[in-house]
Amino acid sequence: MHKEETALPDSSKAGQSRLWELLGVSTKLGLTSFGGPTAHLGYFHNEYIRRRKWMDERSYADLVALCQFLPGPASSQVGIGIGIMRAGLLGGIVAWLGFTIPSVIALILFAVLLQGTDLSQAGWIHGLKIAAVAIVAHAVLGMGQKLASDKKRATIAVLAAAVILLWQTVFSQVVVITAAGLLGLWLYRKADVPEVPDVDVPVKRSFAIACLTVLIGLLAALPLLRMIIEHKGLAIFDSFYRSGSLVFGGGHVVLPLLERETAGAGWISKADFLAGYGAAQAVPGPLFTFASYLGQMTAGISGAVIATLAIFLPAFLLIAGTLPFWSHLRRNTKVQGALVGINAAVVGILLAALYNPLWTTTIMNSADFVLASILFVLLVYWKLPPWAVVAAGAAGGMVVSALQV
Repeated sequence: MHKEETALPDSSKAGQSRLWELLGVSTKLGLTSFGGPTAHLGYFHNEYIRRRKWMDERSYADLVALCQFLPGPASSQVGIGIGIMRAGLLGGIVAWLGFTIPSVIALILFAVLLQGTDLSQAGWIHGLKIAAVAIVAHAVLGMGQKLASDKKRATIAVLAAAVILLWQTVFSQVVVITAAGLLGLWLYRKADVPEVPDVDVPVKRSFAIACLTVLIGLLAALPLLRMIIEHKGLAIFDSFYRSGSLVFGGGHVVLPLLERETAGAGWISKADFLAGYGAAQAVPGPLFTFASYLGQMTAGISGAVIATLAIFLPAFLLIAGTLPFWSHLRRNTKVQGALVGINAAVVGILLAALYNPLWTTTIMNSADFVLASILFVLLVYWKLPPWAVVAAGAAGGMVVSALQV
């Protein structure tokens, strides 16, 4: 049976120690996680699962599958979910803050000091992208060995990757995960599904329902309030909250919505919008922090704070609202069969993202491939921590850039 616990974090010294540890680890990830949402899942896998073993492989894959299915920034939701399961609701907030604040600060500084500067061709930036390729390849390999190790699951993974690559729409990822779940339900209807590892979610279901109610209530009420009350802060909150609530597929997919809400509304110019997008590609952490740049350009530091909180609030409400039910449902035998198929599909989705956009936009020549191979060996066989591989990637990118001049 699902064990309902208090939604409050442990106030003991052990609980406080967990929060400080979580803040330190998530901040390190926020400072080093380059390469976009798929790369972030690889960084999380290395740090939270492989090194610290805060969650088993199966539970991590189930959490990734849930967040891939929900609207919003999947990698941020995975981080929040791990934080909640590690140290309660406050743990989710701490994990989000650590992972998000570094890129928020960087993008606000870009807006204030470096507007219009093009860093996209810098050698160290390119090296960071190559490091992300190596880290994601490592994650795909590790998850594939655990979640797609037989012919049925490997076939589901490859089919999922094929569909994602050949049918690129906003809803293709949701369709693939749904189809994989149905296929897993059919293929494993008579199979002995392994017992699901026990993972406690310290959130009451009543609180979860309240989170989902607030999510829907704000989505309905904010546009009406905006019509009644003319206030720039309210308008910013409404625009970014809706953008964070209604997007499937993560950071890049939200860009058209943000462009319409900001440049389309005349808040900033299209040139400034594109400059900020380039800056967002150059910093670690979630791409949703592009909202911090847009808020700063629109209404200064207060606009940056409002936009950042608004675009991430739906993600927090969704993950806090679904985790208690997810924890219960994944124990159901039929649901477990569906999750076997979904987890295999998640491996395929990560494989597809490893190729496009990571590989196709990063590995441009033989030198790039050589650097990616070296970084992969350093990560997999020399067991270097991801931050060291990131640093080596940045240095290697500068060397490759200098040799090509």
